[in-house]
Amino acid sequence: MNYAQILTCDMANGPGMRVSLFVSGCTHHCRGCFNEVAWPFDYGEKFDRETENRLLETVKPSYYQGMTLLGGEPFEPVNQKGLISFLRRYKEEYPDKDLWAFTGYIYDQDLVPGGRAFTDVTDEMLSYVDVLVDGPFMEDRKDITLLYKGSSNQRTIDMKQTRQEGKIIFWNPGDVSMSKMTHL
Repeated sequence: MNYAQILTCDMANGPGMRVSLFVSGCTHHCRGCFNEVAWPFDYGEKFDRETENRLLETVKPSYYQGMTLLGGEPFEPVNQKGLISFLRRYKEEYPDKDLWAFTGYIYDQDLVPGGRAFTDVTDEMLSYVDVLVDGPFMEDRKDITLLYKGSSNQRTIDMKQTRQEGKIIFWNPGDVSMSKMTHL
């Protein structure tokens, strides 16, 4: 797996200060995509153990609230296989930091058994995700006023609550208390 970019001071792709990993490779090819350069799977740099270690060291300080996965497409089947061991390490080392993921796939259609992006590691990968923003970017539904997403068809799913209740529960930005927010 390759990655296109790493942002180490990101406040646009989830609450608080974040480290964001933009993986390479996406088959959605959404019209108006903000990161078309990351569509090819061979774009960017190799995602290797050294990169994993650098990410884990970067997110260590207490002022980081968590990490975000974007793309490209983190839930492309080949990218799931490339990310799973890293996500295990991340959650083991930082159980109190959150993990956000953005996907053009639709959670309850594509990332479930029988879905077009479901693999043998999808359930485990989703178990590490705290908030999932799902759905393809739709240029005709673009809305710059939306928090943490680009078009009105996309959903911001609270994955912990969704797993607990067995139905989709949307993330509520009011759930982020000031005590959870990190300060520089």
